[in-house]
Amino acid sequence: MLSGLMNLLRACFLPRSDRHVHTSSENGGRQDGLLWYKDSGQHFNGEFSMAVVQANNLLEDQSQLESGCLSLHESGPYGTFVGVYDGHGGPETSRYINDHLFQHLKRFTSEQQGMSVDVIRKAYQATEEGFLSLVTKQWPMKPQIAAVGSCCLVGVICNGTLYVANLGDSRAVLGRAVKATGEVLAIQLSAEHNVCIESVRREMQSLHPDDSQIVVLKHNVWRVKGLIQISRSIGDVYLKKAEFNREPLYPKFRLRQPFRKPILSADPSISVHELQPHDQFVIFASDGLWEHLSNQEAVNIVQNHPRSGSAKRLVKTALQEAAKKREMRYSDLKKIDRGVRRHFHDDITVIVVFLDSNLMSRASSAKGPNLSIRGGGVNFPPNILAPCATPTEPGGT
Repeated sequence: MLSGLMNLLRACFLPRSDRHVHTSSENGGRQDGLLWYKDSGQHFNGEFSMAVVQANNLLEDQSQLESGCLSLHESGPYGTFVGVYDGHGGPETSRYINDHLFQHLKRFTSEQQGMSVDVIRKAYQATEEGFLSLVTKQWPMKPQIAAVGSCCLVGVICNGTLYVANLGDSRAVLGRAVKATGEVLAIQLSAEHNVCIESVRREMQSLHPDDSQIVVLKHNVWRVKGLIQISRSIGDVYLKKAEFNREPLYPKFRLRQPFRKPILSADPSISVHELQPHDQFVIFASDGLWEHLSNQEAVNIVQNHPRSGSAKRLVKTALQEAAKKREMRYSDLKKIDRGVRRHFHDDITVIVVFLDSNLMSRASSAKGPNLSIRGGGVNFPPNILAPCATPTEPGGT
């Protein structure tokens, strides 16, 4: 067993001919092995920093930052949109969200002539429905797409208000300056839907009182139906519509008992925060970061270093922690290739959005240049989806 693992690792340390180091992509991001980063950029309400590190064979984390007009009308409103989509079971759902959610948001903002909780909720709903119709279409040829899903964390800054919407276990954390002491406090803005949290388990049990097996402890991890850790997501249709929970879906996803109502939900938790001058920045990140860093540790790292490169610094600190846990050096971890790298850490996406109170005091009708950037620097044409990967760990998020 041990010698097999050593051979596996040895193979991973061999240099790859297609490994790019420090190359630039057209939107200003840079690549260093499996790490993509954009150290600094300007959004409608301040500066931002982005970084993504790949661990899976196919990158399952997708992300975007959109700045400028938030509706289909040039009259606005204007602001900043941030999305972090942590896929599981394959990249299809997170890519679909990246291509469609912001477009839905712009449509509903136009219809309702402004930003609101209702606009964001409708955009999530339309994205879920769109992905469901895609699964319905592809099911006969590619039934495993029914077992692909994604967490979905969104931040919208508009008119001095920050909306944070979430499904799953990605997280948004605000750094707020305390005038009296000069320290910066970490304030979590997103509610998480992971059944490792007792209140989420209780919620699932109250929603499904007739099912004693709705949440099961399996291999020391709480999972919904013994399969998945999150209770809300986009996709994961096999746990929402009984007609997709049957052959030819892989047996490990099929439930013994048919279900009458959806087990997972696509209804996001949404919080509304009126931004204050002492609100310094917000860290949006997939759970791959929070697995290794506490909220306050992450906020301290951003606060105590230059703004440029903040996201990359957070990712590297998380990777150093992951290496330490396995009693190896970060320099050795970096040599391990994607796929095998998933045994050491998850895909990690981080977007740090700095808040400039002078810029935010402008009216939302004040025009700014439109900016659109995808994490990883890769734009997939809409509706072109990769072949469905066979998930090795169906419960991962």
